[in-house]
Amino acid sequence: METGEEFGPWLARQLKIAGRTQAELAEELGLTRAAVSAWITGRSTPRPAVMADIARALGTDLGTVHTRTTDTGTGLPVRWYHRPGYPDGGRDLGNAAAFAFDADVQVLARETCQNSLDERLTGEGRPVRVRYTLHELTGEHLDAFREAILWNDLFPHYSAVSEIAGHQKVGRVVDAGVRDMYEKGRLLLLRVDDYNASGLIGDDYADGKFAAVVRRQLESLKSGPGAGGSYGLGKATLWATSALGLVLINSTLSQAHEGRTERRVIGRLELPWREVAGIPYAGPAWLGRPDPDSPGARVARSWWADEETVDRLHLTREHDEPGTSFLIVGAQDVASLEGKASDHADADEENTDEEGGEDPRDISRMHGRLVEALGRDFWAAMTGGGGRLPLLEVSVRAMRNNEVVVAETQVDPSVEQPSRTRALRAHYEGTTVDRLTEAGQVAARRVPLKLPLSGGARGTLGTHQALLLVTDADSDRDVPKNQVHSLRGNRMTVKKAEVPKLPLGTNPFQAVVLVGEAAGESDPFAKDAEEFLRAAEPPEHDRWGQTEELALRWSPSAYRRINRLTHEVNSAVRELVARPRRTGGEGGEALRKALTVRKRPKAKTPTGPVVPVLDGLDATIGDDGEWRITAEIGIPRGDEITPMVPVAQLDVRSGGRPKLDWAELVAVEGCEVADGILRFTPGARRARFRGATDVTSHPVRTALTRLVVELRAGKGE
Repeated sequence: METGEEFGPWLARQLKIAGRTQAELAEELGLTRAAVSAWITGRSTPRPAVMADIARALGTDLGTVHTRTTDTGTGLPVRWYHRPGYPDGGRDLGNAAAFAFDADVQVLARETCQNSLDERLTGEGRPVRVRYTLHELTGEHLDAFREAILWNDLFPHYSAVSEIAGHQKVGRVVDAGVRDMYEKGRLLLLRVDDYNASGLIGDDYADGKFAAVVRRQLESLKSGPGAGGSYGLGKATLWATSALGLVLINSTLSQAHEGRTERRVIGRLELPWREVAGIPYAGPAWLGRPDPDSPGARVARSWWADEETVDRLHLTREHDEPGTSFLIVGAQDVASLEGKASDHADADEENTDEEGGEDPRDISRMHGRLVEALGRDFWAAMTGGGGRLPLLEVSVRAMRNNEVVVAETQVDPSVEQPSRTRALRAHYEGTTVDRLTEAGQVAARRVPLKLPLSGGARGTLGTHQALLLVTDADSDRDVPKNQVHSLRGNRMTVKKAEVPKLPLGTNPFQAVVLVGEAAGESDPFAKDAEEFLRAAEPPEHDRWGQTEELALRWSPSAYRRINRLTHEVNSAVRELVARPRRTGGEGGEALRKALTVRKRPKAKTPTGPVVPVLDGLDATIGDDGEWRITAEIGIPRGDEITPMVPVAQLDVRSGGRPKLDWAELVAVEGCEVADGILRFTPGARRARFRGATDVTSHPVRTALTRLVVELRAGKGE
């Protein structure tokens, strides 16, 4: 029989939940208060016959008292707690962290799978297993689920949000989600389960993983430099993907809390400020057991649910292996449809919305997009070889009313990324070569990353040797070709980039760069490289470059070390994939005599104006927070060179790029500057200029931005 918490702490909590004292229980049992006190302090335990009397007194069954794996149903029932409005009248109209990401299941897959990798239990070296389940509910199944989440208690809050939907973005999203559920009679759930992970351990309120995920924003408790996350933003994708702003959680803990590990349940709702029945509410709400230690026993905390409850909430886990299940209620994939044509007259009616466009809640399409994203971003973590186990196993399935719609698909890295998977396995198995001479080979080469000293000190801490792997691209799934995937310790693809200036006739290839602990956990400076590159990643973890943390902990120019690594990688790739030159003797004398070689006539200088192009840029942040740049310009051969205007802009995730003013533009070589226009020296093939932006035109702190510089003809429009 499953045994949970120690009897004393369990009994003390049941009395607190029921609002009863030790003396009242002792009187009902016909015992002394000292006897009950001895049970609670652990000095003794009740006899079996008394156990039955305790069960009757608590209004529960004898099995619950014996196993103590859940709380009794008496006293304070599970309910929603909505955070009261701020006394000073402040209003939060949504969780700002959720706006860092799009409502996109591929973004969700990247962030949640990364979190599961970071929480993997490493004791036995087994992979963390993650399963994504899309489950559409209709009819009586939908009604039963709404009853389980106490929908009637939530509906007044959703109605209040709908009233402000026309003036507020989060309100519009939530209003659309509620209308879709009622008008189409359906609700889509997306559940993310991981196994062999730590689970949400720790207290409900004190520092720990549970509080970091459920109670707090922008807190990351990832340990070790090899962890993927560092901003505490990734969990926001769960709520961002819910059109209702609602996520339910069931966690099996790797470390006992309150003497138990299984079925720790809580729900969190993210809504904007609202007013219900004249009472203002700040935003978030929690589904849980009222905490008797909170003022008025109003605040909801997690509770130890029974098997029937987690089943009704669609949170049943397959077995008791540690990990967490997140259930996204009202899942949507709106961001994937942006920019697509809405004319789908020939589409299946089930997969289209009322206006004929694609449905952001179509489970078959979402299933395919999840498999695609997981294979693209986590192929390396799912790859093993040479006695090395993979770090990750992932599967995706789709259901409707408990019936399978799309069978469970095990994501196979050798199918999703065949060439790169072959390259990584060759490295693990020790079968790489120095140079590619035959199809199917994998070439390996070390490339240096010179790590800077921290604190802005000049000099180099040491040189970490990253590992470059290059192999042929031999599959239609290997697209785009001629790309380098860069990754570090947790083996999630961080950076994807094409190799520039490849020789003509280069055979299609794919390349992988392993940096930090991915190159070898015991390699010199591997942990230092992990820490350095982790600080160079933005919240999306999709590149390495200038970040505020990198500038503060190392120096504003530390990112140049990463640029140098990229240059070394590209040079090594070009050398490895270049076709060997033929010697003069190849082909024989007879062949040479049979060929007539004519020299190509010298190209004529084109007539009319030619347009210079920007082909090199070096940028740093100055002492006053301005961007300082040095730009290289290539000038085609021609008898008239078009004057150009350099334009500085800030790169943003969406919308138009804010334009910055120049405080300084100085010609260095091959050009002159007049009224912000570059005019080029006749006959020049190269030009160079320097510039500094005007800090007063910057809308945000420079360290938090990325710069885009363009050359535009005419007046720069």
